[in-house]
Order: sequence, then C-alpha cells, then structure tokens
Amino acid sequence: MLFSYSIFYLMFVILFLSLGSTYSKDFKALCSTCRQLVDNFDKGIEKTANQNFGGGNTAWEERKLSKYESSEIRLMEILEGACYSSSFECNHMLEENEEHFETWWFKRKTKHPDLFKWFCIETIEVCCPKGSFGPDCNTCVGGDERPCHGNGKCDGDGTRAGNGKCSCDKGYEGEFCLDCSDGYFSELRNDTFSLCKECHESCVTCTGGTNQDCKECRNGWEEDQGGACIDINECTNDSAPCADNQYCLNTDGSFSCKACNTGCSGCKGPGADRCLACADGYKDEDGTCTEEDKDVPEFNSEGVQTGESPEKHEDL
Repeated sequence: MLFSYSIFYLMFVILFLSLGSTYSKDFKALCSTCRQLVDNFDKGIEKTANQNFGGGNTAWEERKLSKYESSEIRLMEILEGACYSSSFECNHMLEENEEHFETWWFKRKTKHPDLFKWFCIETIEVCCPKGSFGPDCNTCVGGDERPCHGNGKCDGDGTRAGNGKCSCDKGYEGEFCLDCSDGYFSELRNDTFSLCKECHESCVTCTGGTNQDCKECRNGWEEDQGGACIDINECTNDSAPCADNQYCLNTDGSFSCKACNTGCSGCKGPGADRCLACADGYKDEDGTCTEEDKDVPEFNSEGVQTGESPEKHEDL
C-alpha cells in the first residue's frame, strides 16, 4: 500500500512539473519561433507563385477543381516547407495551429493580408506590434515609433514578455535614455530627442568635443595654462619608467616600454644607433653598435695555421 502511494505521488509530481513548464511560457522564444514560421510561410508563397497543379490538363483541373493559387494543394506544399525538420519548436507550433493557417488561407487572407499580425499577434498572441511589450502589448517608453527615444532597446519589444525597461545605447543613460553618460556631451536635446557625442580622448567629462572643453582631464593628461588637457610625456620624467634594457615610447595619455636593440646595453630609442653603451661582443663604429669580428684562423702557403709551429704540423 505504501509503495503504491509513493508511485502515485511521484506521478503527480511529474505531472505538476510538466504542467508548470507548459504555463510558464517563454514568450520571447515563442515569438521568435512564430516569426520564423511566418517568414518561411511567406517564402513558400513566393516559391509557389508561378506553379500550377502539375497535371497534364491544368486548365481543366482549375476549371473543375479550383484555382491552384488558392487551392488546398498549394497550402499543403507551403506548410511542408514552413519548418526545418530539426526545429522542434517550429514543428510543434505548426502542428498545434495548422487549423489557423487553413482558416487564414481560405477565409481571412484577403481581409488580413499581414499573416504575422493576424497569426502571431492577434490569434495565438505570442507577439506584440513593434514598439510594445508584455501581456497587454503596452507601448514602450518613447513611443512605438522610437522606443527609448531611439537611444536604446525596450525590454520585450515586439513580444508578450519583458518589462519595457530601456537598455540604453553607448553614450546614453537614464530611465528614458535622454541623458549623456560620462565621456559624452549633449549636442542637442529636448523632451523627446537627445543627441550625445563623445568627448575628446583627454576628457573624463566635458561640455564640447575638443580638449579645451574638458571638465576634468583623464589620467595621463594634465591641464595647461590655457585650460586645455594636454598629454603628459612620461618618458621625460626623472624616474625611468622602463627596465634597464628597454626604452620609453610616449603615446597619447600613456606610454609603453620597448626592448632595446640586441647590440645595446641600455638605450634611448630603437635601433643600434640609439644605444647608451654597446653590449658584450659589439663595438661602437661611428655611433652605431656593430658585432665584433670573430677570430678567423689564417694559414700560410704551406697550409700551416699562422702562429702554429711547423713541427706540430709535421707530427700531425
């Protein structure tokens, strides 16, 4: 008895979980699937636009049966190619709603030519018109034509999901994406429009686009007597920022350390002519460190190496 009860309880839990997953719909995914299904259906309409029944007497078939253009045969051909075989979601949606496609094809197509609007938005209600979101298709901030005032993305836009909150594009911030973020300044703004442009690279914040419009200079830059942010040349500092066998290369707002030439023992720039001293095995020739000649043995006319005794050669 206890064992039977346990089996019953387990089956109940599995059923509950499966029902729960059914009702907690992912509307973003469903809308995406619906859009793909409709797009493929529309492609099928285009593909079959110039076809006919394919029989030997098309005129008779269309006169006795119906025109291929609006026939059930054409509808079936379109539906067969509406989903990829590997797309479970698309095939499942098509199987559940095949009657809706038949209804639209035979009764609604003329009055409702936009299949996506009729099927995805108004009939199975998994999508919303562009610029709206959520179960009731509420209008996004900024209006349906320019969600988030054209400076961001509305969460759930075009689906029955989301909360409508704006995710602002780079350079914009705030609930309505009308404010400029740090590193940007307002070129133009009113209650419904905002244009933010990037500050000069030397600025943290600014009022305009030049290095004279900075409110604060970035690290690696400093304010000159005229109030402009100019580059700090770290390579001219008394304390050397690089290792002994490297030279300092200044860049805008920063610097980098580069390896000296192999002929140098310390250097002040690239190349063998910028050495502070020559490395072992190198010598200074007119200000350039060049590799010293290695000892090459010399031989006399008798084939004896210079400096070697003839007796030693004869022994060999």
